[in-house]
Amino acid sequence: MQSSQISQLFQKLQSFVEAKELIKLTLSAKRVKSSDLKKVIISPVEIKKGYCLNFVFRHDTKDITKNYDIQEGIQLIYKLLENDFYNAEIFSVNENLQLFILPNGKAKLKINHSTSLLTPVSLQHDKTKERLIQLQGNIYLRELGITNATWEVRREMSDKYKQINQYIELLAPYLNEIKLEDDFHVVDMGSGKGYLTFALYDYLKNSLKLVARMTGVEFRQELVDTCNVIAQKSGFEQLNFLKGTIEKTELTKIDILIALHACDTATDEAIYRGITSGAELIVCAPCCHKQIRKAMSVTNELNNITRFGILKERQAEIITDTIRAMILELNGYKTNVFEFISLEHTPKNVMIVGRKTKTNSSHAEQIKSDIAAIKKLYGIEKHYLETLLNM
Repeated sequence: MQSSQISQLFQKLQSFVEAKELIKLTLSAKRVKSSDLKKVIISPVEIKKGYCLNFVFRHDTKDITKNYDIQEGIQLIYKLLENDFYNAEIFSVNENLQLFILPNGKAKLKINHSTSLLTPVSLQHDKTKERLIQLQGNIYLRELGITNATWEVRREMSDKYKQINQYIELLAPYLNEIKLEDDFHVVDMGSGKGYLTFALYDYLKNSLKLVARMTGVEFRQELVDTCNVIAQKSGFEQLNFLKGTIEKTELTKIDILIALHACDTATDEAIYRGITSGAELIVCAPCCHKQIRKAMSVTNELNNITRFGILKERQAEIITDTIRAMILELNGYKTNVFEFISLEHTPKNVMIVGRKTKTNSSHAEQIKSDIAAIKKLYGIEKHYLETLLNM
């Protein structure tokens, strides 16, 4: 990757860093369309070991943050431009540089010397992160004990507040992708105390300005009653909580189905209800994987793994959720599996998301063949979700 424009950009970058005038550098316009790395945001920080470059790698469903020494960071920027991105934009104290690389390798550099770009450089490492769920005046956060009377997060609930924001951040790209008509129906199976249910309704109504009906299904009547009172106090007219189970609760058409930490085959029942209702989006965070663990009968070389209890349990988790994701794909869903909440919140931290698309017949046959091969390898006769769908 050689050109006078690119060389000039990196000379400028080096000078900005040395003078501590760099504000921010953004890499965008990914070279590989299928990559889930959307952009990289670089800014200077002062930490214990000195002046560094802070990288935020923005993926479709998560952000990864890392600090690099200055020269190591500049080399990484060069590699990212060479392999991953076409565009770079640098903001310094008094200059704005924009680099555009064409697919044929030619580059164009634009430099803006506008004095309106003058901005103080902040080297603070722990910057206050802008949250999708706002605190001020948010009644449900107060009623659930997350904030106090002055709308400040209570110290003992700071992890919970981070958790609900991470949840919304993960779902936001999917909610922006799907097309939903007014009065679409969101169902949260196993809503519990309602932390995430309220947060999602808040985001849909107040941030996305969408007209949605939302139902929280919970087996414990006292939680249902409490959540309905909080919904009324919050002015959430279209949010309602019902006593029931995933399997038996009668519901009208489901457009978005949520099931977080549904134990063992309850996750399969939730996915089944989403598929048969034609839901546009199915979101599950499975918990416990007893059915497949009991069904496994390994007689091949993998027996040396499954003879150890803890390893067999982990294998059962992976196999169960893999087949769930594949069955979703078989039924016309584009599926993703990723980390949900970090381990300090819960040991079960896998989320399965399926977005309704289409699956052609040849692809469907391949998926069926692949599922059969996995079951044969582990001596599994039937996955519970297959039974529900009469596969």
